[in-house]
Amino acid sequence: MGGSFNPVHIGHMLLATYLVEFGIVDRVLMMLSPANPLKDLSSEYPSESDRMRMLEIACSSVDKIEPCDIELTMPRPSYSINSLRKLAESYPDSRIRLIVGSDNWNQFNRWRDFEKIIMEFNPIVYPRPGYPIDKTTLPEGVTAVDSPIFEISSTFVRNTLAAGKRIDLFLPPGVAGYIRQQNLYASPLTS
Repeated sequence: MGGSFNPVHIGHMLLATYLVEFGIVDRVLMMLSPANPLKDLSSEYPSESDRMRMLEIACSSVDKIEPCDIELTMPRPSYSINSLRKLAESYPDSRIRLIVGSDNWNQFNRWRDFEKIIMEFNPIVYPRPGYPIDKTTLPEGVTAVDSPIFEISSTFVRNTLAAGKRIDLFLPPGVAGYIRQQNLYASPLTS
């Protein structure tokens, strides 16, 4: 499951837990993307090391969900096809699948080598608010899951933190403390 995780929030963790606990996958690698080629990056992004540290904290107390920094070692921009192939090399005894939200699935044809991703990595599509999944239109090899829809986003979290509000329960245990400690997202909050 790739993402900028800017920051990682409970929606990410709840989805990953759902996929593992309901037997869709054996484990989830949460792959930090340093730069999404389809997004305009701004200075609001904390450093890769801060975002990776938040992922490590979020995953530290959860079984079968692991942070993955493979994209941080690869050439930029980072394309999913290259990252997935590198993961397949690194885990030769595992079947690697891409986990993608229906919002991203809606623009999947803009991804580099999207047909190859479908053929080689059989995406799992989960629902996102406002982006229903029409299972009858999914290509062969693509699986739609009926996971709960979590109406939380990293944008909401960033904006709320920047407004000076405490939303610790929207973040995995320990992540809010790290954000305050590092003064990320213009958060003036204190413990």
